[in-house]
Amino acid sequence: MNDPQQTFVRTPALAGRHFSVVIVGAGINGVGVFRDLSLQGVDCLVVDKGDFAAGASSAPSRMIHGGLRYLESGAFSLVAEATRERNRLLRNAPHLVRPLRTMVPLSSRFGGLLGSALRFAGRSASPGARGLFVVALGLRLYELLGRRQCVLPGHRISRVPPVDAGLFRPSVRWIATYFDAWISHPEWLILELMADACRDQPRSVAANYCQLTRCDGKAVTLRDEISGEQAQVTADVLVNASGAWLDHAARALAGAGSRVMGTKGSHLVLDHPALHDALDGRMTYFEASDGRVCIVYPFLGRVLLGSTDIPVDDPDQVATAPHEIDYLLGVLRELFPRLRFGRDDVVYTFVGVRPLARSQVERPGQIPREHAVAIDPPNAARAVPLVSLVGGKWTSFRSLAEQASDEVLRQLGRLRVQSTAQLPIGGAAAWPAGVPAMERFLAHVGERSGLNPRRVGDLVRRYGSQALALAEHFAHAGDAPLRHAPAYSVAEIRYLCVHTGVARLSDLVIRRTLLAIRGQLSDPLLAELADVAGAALHWDSARRREELQACAAILRERHHARLAAVPDFDASLPAEPTMDPAAP
Repeated sequence: MNDPQQTFVRTPALAGRHFSVVIVGAGINGVGVFRDLSLQGVDCLVVDKGDFAAGASSAPSRMIHGGLRYLESGAFSLVAEATRERNRLLRNAPHLVRPLRTMVPLSSRFGGLLGSALRFAGRSASPGARGLFVVALGLRLYELLGRRQCVLPGHRISRVPPVDAGLFRPSVRWIATYFDAWISHPEWLILELMADACRDQPRSVAANYCQLTRCDGKAVTLRDEISGEQAQVTADVLVNASGAWLDHAARALAGAGSRVMGTKGSHLVLDHPALHDALDGRMTYFEASDGRVCIVYPFLGRVLLGSTDIPVDDPDQVATAPHEIDYLLGVLRELFPRLRFGRDDVVYTFVGVRPLARSQVERPGQIPREHAVAIDPPNAARAVPLVSLVGGKWTSFRSLAEQASDEVLRQLGRLRVQSTAQLPIGGAAAWPAGVPAMERFLAHVGERSGLNPRRVGDLVRRYGSQALALAEHFAHAGDAPLRHAPAYSVAEIRYLCVHTGVARLSDLVIRRTLLAIRGQLSDPLLAELADVAGAALHWDSARRREELQACAAILRERHHARLAAVPDFDASLPAEPTMDPAAP
């Protein structure tokens, strides 16, 4: 990655600077615009009042998909766009985005025909289980819409195979199988997009914990949410890409409000070996008895289950409620009655607020998922145009960013010079194609760094082709494993703190690593991470204690992590770790 002094800055360092474009919101859509415009040579500043990707962009289902269920509402263009973008991500980010075999359990031949026809015609219909005929038709359409870039096997429908006969409820008679994709670490892909942007346009920079508080003419006032310091910058165009916070940000930007509404989607991560093994690498896409579509699939050694769809007014005050946990475990029991599920199986929860275009509908699931770009011209308070991104799906971020960037370029009087459609992202550059090439790459990384094969494999899965340079860097520093999470090393954690814009311990724990979502956190590990981060970022003892307690509170209250109410502060990490660097 680039020099952090060039890519990530704190708010005071921005004072007095001018940028062609200032982007508010460093989630996937805002960073997509940041990357696209920087590729065109436009100098940009992207800011976020929290950490990068700290909102809905870090809380998706981890699916990269076309939106099969949107076919019922006739959203063919939306599904076609999403399937094309899914296929592009499989090509442009294969180190993080991988194919996902998906099962749809079916209990009847003709169930849901009338309801699907009514929904297709735009009329309200009561939920009803979709049968074999409806699903088969939907999958055929789904694959036709993505046929231009066909990179996945086609669907098939068969009787429940003997190996799965005891898995589902007894009424399941057929299984429809098709392929979508999943992403292992969406927050890391966002960081890679930012690094790529700053490589292409060195004058572009990013600032987290940077709140835009006011717009006067061409000047915008920014406040550092950690230190309270303020800075003022000027811009030629403003972009509002703040997702569910779009209307809140519009007030500070003197723009139009009432464009979005939010629905929260809660997910559970389960430690359930029996279900994990039974799924055998496959996702199950199924309907609950109330008609809600849910998913469950193996995820990094755990099982990921989601999701709810509940309207919310304040995206800053969301967490997975106890009744949502009970609901999701209940729908799992419906589908897999022979397995036992309880709250003790839940090791982590996460929730995001979907930024949907405001709509008057009866149920959240009926809200259109289409995205749009809105333009507010200059006015008495704001002397520059404001471009707003309304709605959007994670999978389709590149397409929406391209649409918004084209509008920004028009406002600036500039032309597009390159498309992002075929560009590899971050660690996908020079990605080995095929098993033999990957084996040679793994061996090369091991030879150059001296690290053992297991460690090399972990690094390649996390960082793609960038693992070569990182492995050498970590090996030079000793690459001593963490005492309480040996799959990560002290050198790796220090690197993440210094080179990826970490400002708080929670940034490191929840978004820069996969320790939290995999349910691997413990009180000793959290204290060890606070110690390493504190040394890397020059926090004094009081700041380390503050960060440790604040991070533990977030993990307990928002993510249901099993941590002590008042964590102990352990500053005993030795300056020169003595653990064997070759230990797995």
